[in-house]
Amino acid sequence: MSSNAENRRRAVQAARGEVPFDLLLTDAHIVDMATGEIRDADVGIVGDMIASVHPRGSRDDALEHHSLPGVFLSPGLMDTHVHLESSHLPPERYAEIVLAQGTTAVFWDPHELANVLGVAGVRYAVEASRHLPLQVMVAAPSSVPSTPGLEMSGADFAGAEMETMLGWPEVRGVAEVMDMHGVLHGSCRMQEIVQAGLNSGKLIEGHARGLSGADLQAYLAAGVTSDHELTSADDALEKLRAGLTLEIRGSHPYLLPDIVKALQTLPHLSSQITVCTDDVPPDMLLEKGGIIALLNLLIEHGLSATDALRFATLNAAIRLQRNDLGLIAAGRRADLVVFDSLDKLEARAVYVAGKQIARDGKLLAPIAAADGVTPPRDTLRLAPLSAEDFALRIGDIDHGVARLRHIRGARFTQWGEVDVEIRDGQVQIPAGFSLIWVKHRHGRHDAKPQIALLEGWGELRGAIATSYSHDSHNLVVLGRNADDMALAANQLIASGGGMALAQNQQILAHVAMPIAGMLSDQPAAELAAAFRKLRDLSAEVADWEPPYRVFKAIEGTCLACNAGPHLTDLGLTDGTTRQIVDPVISSQHTTQQ
Repeated sequence: MSSNAENRRRAVQAARGEVPFDLLLTDAHIVDMATGEIRDADVGIVGDMIASVHPRGSRDDALEHHSLPGVFLSPGLMDTHVHLESSHLPPERYAEIVLAQGTTAVFWDPHELANVLGVAGVRYAVEASRHLPLQVMVAAPSSVPSTPGLEMSGADFAGAEMETMLGWPEVRGVAEVMDMHGVLHGSCRMQEIVQAGLNSGKLIEGHARGLSGADLQAYLAAGVTSDHELTSADDALEKLRAGLTLEIRGSHPYLLPDIVKALQTLPHLSSQITVCTDDVPPDMLLEKGGIIALLNLLIEHGLSATDALRFATLNAAIRLQRNDLGLIAAGRRADLVVFDSLDKLEARAVYVAGKQIARDGKLLAPIAAADGVTPPRDTLRLAPLSAEDFALRIGDIDHGVARLRHIRGARFTQWGEVDVEIRDGQVQIPAGFSLIWVKHRHGRHDAKPQIALLEGWGELRGAIATSYSHDSHNLVVLGRNADDMALAANQLIASGGGMALAQNQQILAHVAMPIAGMLSDQPAAELAAAFRKLRDLSAEVADWEPPYRVFKAIEGTCLACNAGPHLTDLGLTDGTTRQIVDPVISSQHTTQQ
């Protein structure tokens, strides 16, 4: 984390003028995150650290000199909560993209990998990112699975697993505590997990979606210190007043205008306001950006550029307990971003550890994969499926009627009830409905596929399948036609995972993700193009209705930790009561006509 003793000794000497700097950056406007000022100063660098920030033109002794007239120099940007897996890129490819955009440090919660591979998945995250110029701080996933008893992923984490991971130096804290119910009701597992974090002295990230009043206070009392699950401006203010560090995220942009307005009503902007991306798909990461895109949105909505940048630099460094980052100041790591303008942020140049690594949005040299690290493959432990596997049946009824509970809505789900006809042993899908289907893919149990009726997604014209499904990452298929659903599912089984669209017994689009069923081997540009094509063609299968019924909702539709009904590999679940619910309210045999 810090420079070695010899390098620091040279920096002291260079600051006093006794030896030259290794690199001198001159003629730029410094964005001072401590004072909010834009001021003229030059920056002297020795090795990987800033040795001096001094009056413009007062020094010219350096082995290398970069003149940066008219530009703005900022500390490197930091992402306080991200799942790299949502980019579907391995760490080195992800790093190449975000480094060129000015993000030089991230706090990675690899709980997607952990839900498939257990502790080995976190070990892969650590080893695959250790060599990167991107500063990768890893969090120990607490949500494996996110809702024990309602779903089964590839592993189960409790206190022992947390203690193991928190003992690794690269692991900086406990990842988002999603089992809010377990925390509030004192489950032994969650007490062990949170206590392991408290004992380690490291960070404990929150997931306080929907918590308010006494429950929010109780959640903080348990030891949680941050939240990115903001649902409104009022929610953000309540959580900030309660003492949580806010991680304003870019994956829910429709909330940003109101959050900015609310923050501007405060007497001052707290150091406990940071920014994060959470989840960014590959095409959006390349085309729009990660943290840089979020900062530009905040600026568009009226936040000053200096405040937005402070959220992503000094505030983030304070949150992540990295006193070597976040400021352009002597003794800090020389991770810097050059901007031509503060009206719209675009990284003209990026310096990491005192070396220029990017220019005009492009990395100067590619990043190699870590030596000796083998990406995990072959994680879809499923045999090929047939159309019969996608039939919704009610016991042994061949012909009859039934009243069924079903899922209503795309993001904020509710319970619904509907009367259905059963013909030749199969439920006839009512008009306006589709099916959601989930099958355990980790080889830990052989339960039959789970199927439920889905209202509020319209009548899907084909099928959408994914092995990337928060947070247990079982195989999920949405559709109405059993043949198309089987075709899309088998495409993923054959490719080791990913996402696929099928219609009229043809594959419309397919993105293979053979690494843990969630990461791709393709070059970033090719993956982004394929993912964009799949997203665009998904409109042939589904009628999207933003902001909730959107393509992204496919990946989160089985999140059993959220309130309301959700389908998992164990059945139809109620996230509010934490129960598995029988979908059949009543049923009756009838005589075939």
